[in-house]
Amino acid sequence: MWVPGHDANKPATRPRPTETPAVSMPATATPATDALAQPKGKLAAALAYITFIPAVIFILVEPFKRNPFVRFHSFQSIFFAIATVPVAIALRILYSLLILIPVLGYLLAWLAMAVALLGWVILWLVLVIKAWQGETFRLPWIGRLAERA
Repeated sequence: MWVPGHDANKPATRPRPTETPAVSMPATATPATDALAQPKGKLAAALAYITFIPAVIFILVEPFKRNPFVRFHSFQSIFFAIATVPVAIALRILYSLLILIPVLGYLLAWLAMAVALLGWVILWLVLVIKAWQGETFRLPWIGRLAERA
């Protein structure tokens, strides 16, 4: 095939790729000290959100209590469970007030409960998935408390 600027009798050749020297990246953390490099740490952090009981166990058990990643997620799970109680009380009060509306009261009350429950479940799933992926996802007020603990 003839290409402008090339000799038709000469076969086309591909240009040689330029070789780049191998660059070694410095290791920023070793697997022994990096909490995110340990699969057990990620699994324990995700399991801490199942209920507050595994979170308390992970805070007390020796291999996990020194791991800052598992420790953060365990405390955030405990504080998230504690914060659920006043939110549930406020939703119960809202439910009691909404059912006082004559015609649509029950519908609005159930709708408010469904939206709140759906939001809570989605937030809980995000926390579990982020912990499983090895990310530190901080909730606005609870995350700061968990970092200090």
